Amino acid sequence: MVSKDMDQDIEKVVFTADQLQKKIAELGAQITADYKDAEEDIFCVGILKGAVLFYTDLVRQIKLPVNFDFMIASSYGNGTSTSGTVKILKDLDYDIEGKHLIVIEDIIDSGTTMHYLKRYFQERKPKTVRICSLLSKPSRRTVDVDIDYCGFEVPDEFLVGYGLDYAEKYRNLPYIGVLKPEVYAD
Repeated sequence: MVSKDMDQDIEKVVFTADQLQKKIAELGAQITADYKDAEEDIFCVGILKGAVLFYTDLVRQIKLPVNFDFMIASSYGNGTSTSGTVKILKDLDYDIEGKHLIVIEDIIDSGTTMHYLKRYFQERKPKTVRICSLLSKPSRRTVDVDIDYCGFEVPDEFLVGYGLDYAEKYRNLPYIGVLKPEVYAD
């Protein structure tokens, strides 16, 4: 059960708020360098809800004009493991044909959702599709996914905070930490 003081439910902090902001600045600088000569529009697509904090901090670090769009897609629901089926609950609002698309995600775990989305976006004929994820958990990968911009690789631990949740809780923590197993144990 989630306690009123969410910090008490955290076993250990993995990335502090300062560590996250430093890495996000690095990712923003790399994206800026990679697209500085691009003539086509850049569309940054945030995968809601988890990526919203990372997305907003990252796009402010990209020193080029970008278009904002969002999508809701998930293979998890409220569970702790993937269902294997991707559901799109909110699609893009804009046409991405001929544009540079940067898909911004909080964490790539099994890879199911991102693998599906990359194919889904490529059918819309953007000029490029690149993936930017704050976290990657390769030990859980069941589908190959190339991550163009990756903040951190993480071990197979249940992480929450900075957009990551358990049953829609803990997203608002300013850091990323490991959730105590007794909080999510059945």
